[in-house]
Amino acid sequence: MGLLRLLIWIAIIAAAFWLWRRFTRPKPSQPDTPKAPTEPAPMVRCQHCGVHVPRDNALANGEQWYCSQLHLEQGPHDNGR
Repeated sequence: MGLLRLLIWIAIIAAAFWLWRRFTRPKPSQPDTPKAPTEPAPMVRCQHCGVHVPRDNALANGEQWYCSQLHLEQGPHDNGR
Protein backbone atom coordinates (compact mmCIF):
# COMPACT_ATOMS: atom_id res chain seq x y z
CA MET A 1 0.00 0.00 0.00
CA GLY A 2 2.93 2.35 0.67
CA LEU A 3 4.30 1.88 -2.87
CA LEU A 4 0.91 2.64 -4.43
CA ARG A 5 0.60 5.83 -2.38
CA LEU A 6 4.12 6.89 -3.47
CA LEU A 7 3.25 6.30 -7.15
CA ILE A 8 0.06 8.33 -6.81
CA TRP A 9 2.01 11.25 -5.29
CA ILE A 10 4.60 11.07 -8.06
CA ALA A 11 1.82 11.14 -10.68
CA ILE A 12 0.14 14.14 -9.00
CA ILE A 13 3.42 16.06 -8.78
CA ALA A 14 4.27 15.25 -12.42
CA ALA A 15 0.81 16.40 -13.59
CA ALA A 16 1.09 19.62 -11.58
CA PHE A 17 4.55 20.31 -13.00
CA TRP A 18 3.29 19.64 -16.55
CA LEU A 19 0.34 22.02 -16.07
CA TRP A 20 2.55 24.70 -14.56
CA ARG A 21 5.00 24.46 -17.49
CA ARG A 22 2.18 24.52 -20.02
CA PHE A 23 0.63 27.72 -18.70
CA THR A 24 3.83 29.61 -17.88
CA ARG A 25 5.63 28.99 -21.18
CA PRO A 26 5.55 31.92 -23.61
CA LYS A 27 3.35 31.36 -26.61
CA PRO A 28 5.24 30.74 -29.85
CA SER A 29 4.97 33.69 -32.17
CA GLN A 30 2.74 33.19 -35.16
CA PRO A 31 4.56 33.30 -38.49
CA ASP A 32 3.63 36.21 -40.71
CA THR A 33 0.60 35.25 -42.70
CA PRO A 34 1.03 35.76 -46.41
CA LYS A 35 -0.80 38.79 -47.67
CA ALA A 36 -3.52 38.31 -50.21
CA PRO A 37 -2.51 39.45 -53.67
CA THR A 38 -3.95 42.81 -54.57
CA GLU A 39 -4.68 41.73 -58.13
CA PRO A 40 -5.86 38.34 -59.38
CA ALA A 41 -3.21 36.25 -61.09
CA PRO A 42 -3.52 36.10 -64.87
CA MET A 43 -4.83 32.72 -66.01
CA VAL A 44 -3.89 30.78 -69.13
CA ARG A 45 -5.52 27.76 -70.76
CA CYS A 46 -3.63 24.49 -71.20
CA GLN A 47 -3.44 23.69 -74.92
CA HIS A 48 -3.70 19.97 -74.19
CA CYS A 49 -6.52 19.55 -71.65
CA GLY A 50 -8.12 23.00 -71.50
CA VAL A 51 -7.61 23.50 -67.76
CA HIS A 52 -7.03 27.11 -66.70
CA VAL A 53 -3.98 27.60 -64.47
CA PRO A 54 -2.22 30.71 -63.12
CA ARG A 55 0.33 31.91 -65.64
CA ASP A 56 3.05 31.76 -62.97
CA ASN A 57 2.47 27.99 -62.63
CA ALA A 58 2.05 27.25 -66.35
CA LEU A 59 4.73 26.07 -68.75
CA ALA A 60 5.14 27.97 -72.00
CA ASN A 61 6.08 26.73 -75.45
CA GLY A 62 6.12 29.83 -77.60
CA GLU A 63 2.62 31.31 -77.37
CA GLN A 64 1.10 28.05 -76.08
CA TRP A 65 0.65 27.31 -72.39
CA TYR A 66 0.49 23.94 -70.61
CA CYS A 67 -0.51 22.89 -67.11
CA SER A 68 2.21 20.23 -66.68
CA GLN A 69 5.43 18.93 -68.16
CA LEU A 70 3.60 15.86 -69.48
CA HIS A 71 1.09 17.95 -71.41
CA LEU A 72 3.91 20.15 -72.72
CA GLU A 73 5.63 17.04 -74.07
CA GLN A 74 2.37 15.67 -75.55
CA GLY A 75 1.62 18.95 -77.29
CA PRO A 76 -1.73 20.48 -78.28
CA HIS A 77 -4.77 18.24 -78.25
CA ASP A 78 -8.06 18.79 -80.03
CA ASN A 79 -10.96 17.54 -77.89
CA GLY A 80 -13.50 18.21 -80.60
CA ARG A 81 -13.97 21.82 -79.52
